Amino acid sequence: MSFSRRSFLVATGAALSTATVWNHALAAAQTTVPPVDPLFAPREMGSPDAKVMVEEWFSLTCIHCAHFAENTFPQVKAKLIDTGKIRYVFHDFPTDQTATVAAMVARALPVDRYEPFCASLLSTLERWAYDREANPMTELKKMAAFAGMPGDVFDKTVANQKLMQFILDGQNEAQAKYNIDSTPTFRFNNTLQVASALSYDEFVKNLAKAS
Repeated sequence: MSFSRRSFLVATGAALSTATVWNHALAAAQTTVPPVDPLFAPREMGSPDAKVMVEEWFSLTCIHCAHFAENTFPQVKAKLIDTGKIRYVFHDFPTDQTATVAAMVARALPVDRYEPFCASLLSTLERWAYDREANPMTELKKMAAFAGMPGDVFDKTVANQKLMQFILDGQNEAQAKYNIDSTPTFRFNNTLQVASALSYDEFVKNLAKAS
């Protein structure tokens, strides 16, 4: 079968067009960023476009963190986070083994249940973490069940060494980078660092200093 010059150019153009499409598709596939495992995704609240970012390092067995979570954070959420004024980032900083396991369980829940579950744990420390007649792991498992985590998922979660190492690595990084050694510790706009269970008024004052 013979080809005229016109048919040759048409065929060649079609082939080049097809090759271009495939090359673009291949490039897109090669540059596609794999999705982040929810276990290791950031835990944060508020608008990503907020001008101010506040970070908190906390431990789920810390009574000072509990005080902040119960008395200050609800106001921070209502007046600053929900109104789009700040983006709030949570960092696990467990101060003992029980807190480490609790952080693992919190991260294994759906992302939107992380903060409510942490708040629940902090508001009931005496019942699950500091009751001498109770086993903290047994009580933690019960609370995880109330949050929707099946027993077998809880068992797999607390045995997840990769997750535990992720949390501990984050803690070590915070210690090395920011000299964090107590909870709660806050960083306002990555410029001002405060280690204290702040009242709402104190929180706002520090926010103003860093803005």
